[in-house]
Formats: sequence, C-alpha cells, structure tokens
Amino acid sequence: MEALKMIERKENLQWDYDAEADVLYISIGKPIKAEGVDIGKGVIVRVDTESNEIVGFTIIHPLKRTLQELKVKVQ
Repeated sequence: MEALKMIERKENLQWDYDAEADVLYISIGKPIKAEGVDIGKGVIVRVDTESNEIVGFTIIHPLKRTLQELKVKVQ
C-alpha cells in the first residue's frame, strides 16, 4: 500500500461535534467525500482515495472517554 501523504495544510481545520452521538468530526480544508480507515481506539482517519492524502478524522465518544480518564485519575 502506498504511504499516505502527511498533513501539510495546517490551516483551515474545521470541526463539528455531534453531542447526541458523542462523535467529533475534524476536517482538514473543505470537507470532502473520503474513505474511512479505522485505526483503533475509536479513531477513524479519512483519506482522499484520489490523492491518498489524509483529509480528516472522526473520533468516537471523545467526551465519554475523557470523563472516564479523568475519573480514574481523580480516584
């Protein structure tokens, strides 16, 4: 498999948080249709299949996991 292109564009980060589903969507540049690659631990990397460039991330249950980690560290 060809290596993914590194994230070179650091500007134009966009994000959207779905509070009901507890899902965070992060796009690099304008959101486009992309293929999702599950890299584990609730993180999906979105890749433009034409350019093989990372165009975003989807993070599943970020709030729930953060609260769980904080609770563990407080106890």
